[in-house]
Amino acid sequence: MYFINIKYNLYSCMGIKTKHMIHTWYIIVNPTSGMGRAKRNWKKINRLLHQYELDFEFQFSEYSKHETVLVKEAIRRGYRKIISIGGDGTLFNILNGVMTQEFINPLDIAIGVIPIGTGNDWVRSHKIPRHYEKAIQIIKEGKTVQQDVGYIELLNENKSAYFNILAGSGFVGHVVHKTTKIKRVGPFAFALGTLLSLAGHKLNTLKIHINDEVFTTKSLLTVVGNLKYSGGGMQLTKNSNSLDGLFDVTIAKHINKPTIIGNIFNLFNGKIVNHRLISNYKTDKLKIEIEDNTESFVQADGEIIGKGGFKIELIPQAVTYIVPKN
Repeated sequence: MYFINIKYNLYSCMGIKTKHMIHTWYIIVNPTSGMGRAKRNWKKINRLLHQYELDFEFQFSEYSKHETVLVKEAIRRGYRKIISIGGDGTLFNILNGVMTQEFINPLDIAIGVIPIGTGNDWVRSHKIPRHYEKAIQIIKEGKTVQQDVGYIELLNENKSAYFNILAGSGFVGHVVHKTTKIKRVGPFAFALGTLLSLAGHKLNTLKIHINDEVFTTKSLLTVVGNLKYSGGGMQLTKNSNSLDGLFDVTIAKHINKPTIIGNIFNLFNGKIVNHRLISNYKTDKLKIEIEDNTESFVQADGEIIGKGGFKIELIPQAVTYIVPKN
């Protein structure tokens, strides 16, 4: 079972957790986020954190997924307040650290975000400004929400992950695969990745299990959304709400590349979900099986998880985030 086996803090009983740690922010900085802006702007952010009288310690991540390791160690040591300085990928790794640690209930960890990244879809969905000082003010105010998260598990590989924003396969997985290679172009990476993917991606034949329905279809993409924005501002699902206990699922059936090219702007303004070849669903779980030999990359929050079929379940009110008051 994917739910966390909580071992309620033996370390606390042993006296390892201190009052200082409970009230101190543990800040994780991804120095590569935003094409290196996190590293270049750290002195400015550090000064602002002190200006707003936040008690904190910090650590720069040093390798891929290092944030997950850092979070687990911080929680083990007694920290209960985390700040992510980076993009959606940094927050994805922090989420997976919080959800897979075995010391306390994940809801007891408060997570704030100072956004520096390529996509920044989590902060866009929660209306957190990219202005450093305003983001710190929101953290200082301390309003929290308990957000739903998704759990994705591959059917043919021993791989799984928790996600905040959106997961899926098909064309969107191919876009993420391309985008990871061209992130140096900055905010336009997702748009360029979309155009590059049109040339090489083939429709997948899928067997889809959703609610009480099972059907087989050719599909350009299948995405499971938890928040409004993904892919650098795309709106690929209809009514995504990370607080409602349900995913919003978009399945593009039999839609071809010329149609996608003709609707490229509708991927960003949200109108694509109303196309006659698009089906929309509400659900808390689904399973996708690949029925042919086409290559199908599976992504979650802009990170490639693997290839092939997968199953997804929603975990309601699973993690605590700091958000604006209004």
